[in-house]
Amino acid sequence: MSEVKISAEPRTEFGKGGARRTRRAGKVPAVLYGHGEKPKHIALPAREFAAAIRKGGANQLFAIEVSDGTQVLALPKAIQRDPIRDSFEHVDLLLVRRGEKVTVEVPVQLTGEAARDTLIVHDHDTLSVTADATKVPDHLEASIEGLEAGSQVTAADVELPAGVELAADAEQTVASVTAAPTAEQLEATLPEVETPEETEAAEAAEGAEAAETPAAEGAENAEAKTEA
Repeated sequence: MSEVKISAEPRTEFGKGGARRTRRAGKVPAVLYGHGEKPKHIALPAREFAAAIRKGGANQLFAIEVSDGTQVLALPKAIQRDPIRDSFEHVDLLLVRRGEKVTVEVPVQLTGEAARDTLIVHDHDTLSVTADATKVPDHLEASIEGLEAGSQVTAADVELPAGVELAADAEQTVASVTAAPTAEQLEATLPEVETPEETEAAEAAEGAEAAETPAAEGAENAEAKTEA
């Protein structure tokens, strides 16, 4: 994955109020940390950062140039998003060096088609791997071609590019192949829906029952008075 150059500014305002003002200015609040250095608070241009993440994914490598002269390489470690506005709220960036090994979560894409009348269950969408900080893949691939119901794709089945090592348990299930439900099974799981005629009949029956109740109570009261 090629690095993306992006500019940044030091941040001097902190807390929720400062973060809101940073976002209103079209920037994303971020923190640079790692290698035993003191965390550095910065603001990234929101549009450029969002475009880089859309293209390169959550493991996009950034070459950050801060206006105070600082130049670093960093990988996103944690990204907070606003699900309603679909915007970035805050980013934690891990400082890295060329040639340094890092352990990251990489998305897994399934390729091919399983056997007919099957369904694919994604047990894990990402896989933990170790790679050169400047050569983290944007995704990994695993084939489900021709797999029958009952089959599983494990971490060991995922194709790893040269220089990338598996950090997760090799037996971790990435995807499972199950038998697709039959039409009868699907129908059995559907809730029963009353027809308009059945609904009208039920309402009429309820109305008749409600009308009978006062009459019955009146008869009981009359009988009680007679006995008295």
